[in-house]
Amino acid sequence: MHERLSTGLRAWRRSLPKLPAFARLLPSFRYAFSTETHAYAFSIAANAYLSFFPFVLMMLAVCRRWLGWQSAYQTILQLLKFNLPPGSDSVIRSLTVLARGKGRIQVMSVVMLFFTASGVFLPLEVALNKVWGIPRNRSFLRNQLVSFGLAVAVGVLSLLSISFTTAAYELANYLMGWIPYRTLSAALLRLLLEILSVPLTVAVCFAIYYVLPNRKMDARSIFPGALVGGILIAAGKFLYILTLPLFRFREVYGPFALSVTLLFWGFGAALILLLGAHLSAQSVRGGGVQSAQPEASQSAG
Repeated sequence: MHERLSTGLRAWRRSLPKLPAFARLLPSFRYAFSTETHAYAFSIAANAYLSFFPFVLMMLAVCRRWLGWQSAYQTILQLLKFNLPPGSDSVIRSLTVLARGKGRIQVMSVVMLFFTASGVFLPLEVALNKVWGIPRNRSFLRNQLVSFGLAVAVGVLSLLSISFTTAAYELANYLMGWIPYRTLSAALLRLLLEILSVPLTVAVCFAIYYVLPNRKMDARSIFPGALVGGILIAAGKFLYILTLPLFRFREVYGPFALSVTLLFWGFGAALILLLGAHLSAQSVRGGGVQSAQPEASQSAG
């Protein structure tokens, strides 16, 4: 009996290399749960939290003050209400007050976004360079410029997504106004907004994978990872919001529950983002992504 079991296990192990999907996924999941990847993800999450509110404030100011686009402005507020945890109404009200404030507040938001964006993309660049086996990172100044340019590109993509989402939301709101059950119509509108967020998430993942590594990337090789990463981030966010009451952050952290909620989700999204990049590298190299040597990954001027 024992001999048959051992023979069966050996046969199962020999069959694993013949399963390309399994062979790609297993090393990527090992990478996602490594301590180094978690250190990168925590750093990305902390800086993403610092840049989140300046970015939202800038988007609100652009739609309301510069473009006079009231419907898009209301769509951003609706997205905030859907995606922030309960009890965040005071934060949303503060953002609306700041968006209506003096111009120097928006200028300060852009300045803050410049520094916090580099904090997000600096560890992300180092992590992506290591995933792709790129030995040298950009200099600090070049990373600052690339990070700010990428933040602007994300803002432009967000505006395009908001314009499409606004039109679709208004049309759906009109059509669903005929539904007598308000709870059902609200749930369908919420589902629509979640679905419409997927293309933006995929586009942002693709831009990060394409721009941040310190070499020219092949768009065809990184798109599958961006697609997987974008879909997983959107699905993970939806599940996180649904299960958020189970974590009881407000009971444990009190007034800091919103910060903890955003940091936890930032950490999870960063892990998925790095997982998607590793899957792309695994697919291109057929497994066995080479890591850059520690001494070669120092910043190059």
